[in-house]
Amino acid sequence: MSMSLKFKGAAVACLLLASPLSAQDVTADTVVATVNGQGITVGHMIAMRESLPQEYLALPDDLLFNGVLDQLIQQTALAQLGEDSISRRDELILETQRLGYLAGIVLDDTAIASVTDETLQAAYDAKYANAAPSKEFNASHILVETEEDAAAIKAEIDGGMDFTEVAKTRSTGPSGPNGGELGWFGLGMMVEPFETAVIGMEAGDVSGPVQTQFGWHIIRLNETRMADAPALDAVRDELAAEVQEQAVMDRVTAVTEQAEVVRSDEGLDPAILKDTAILGE
Repeated sequence: MSMSLKFKGAAVACLLLASPLSAQDVTADTVVATVNGQGITVGHMIAMRESLPQEYLALPDDLLFNGVLDQLIQQTALAQLGEDSISRRDELILETQRLGYLAGIVLDDTAIASVTDETLQAAYDAKYANAAPSKEFNASHILVETEEDAAAIKAEIDGGMDFTEVAKTRSTGPSGPNGGELGWFGLGMMVEPFETAVIGMEAGDVSGPVQTQFGWHIIRLNETRMADAPALDAVRDELAAEVQEQAVMDRVTAVTEQAEVVRSDEGLDPAILKDTAILGE
């Protein structure tokens, strides 16, 4: 919302107070102001409020009401001028924005409707019902910038230095102050070749220098365990996201396949998209 939300709507507020409406009389089509004869309704105001950043929604109701109304009055007045000079380029942009918005409505509805107790249970069963217990690792590491530093630290630890204390004073990673502890993690959660190094270690082992995109690591494998499948509630949000993603993909595919689509783009140079002059001024 622009600086116009400093709310200069006192005159409008007074007009509204002159003929108050009870809550049951108000509908989305209730007109709250006109600009050159064009109506601004309660529905317009509610729609604008829904698009506002969160910080504006914390404003007192009266302040937000007047601010939204002022904004719509200004936009309407400016839009009326814009209607007189709208170009083909503007029309095409508005058309594509409308397409995107309407498609978004359909996909939002699809995603919301896809998540039920039944679909979540089915997704859980498909992912975990027959899953064997998986191995998990608890490790710590010391992260430094060069292989030489990592090798020197490995020699110090082999010589009796305490891994945790070295990590606190020498590691450049965010886990350093915590003694390098990374906690428990499963396969696929760590970058290669960090994961490869851990898989080949026994509890208590300290690795030699291991390079990743973050630098050079000295890794200590603290312990391992076999973890059973998580409870459904523990992965509910993860499963819901997967169900929604699949539902959206399926809806896009189905609707597109059912539509009568005739493409006539053969022979067009793909670089034509860069030629903005085609849109005109």
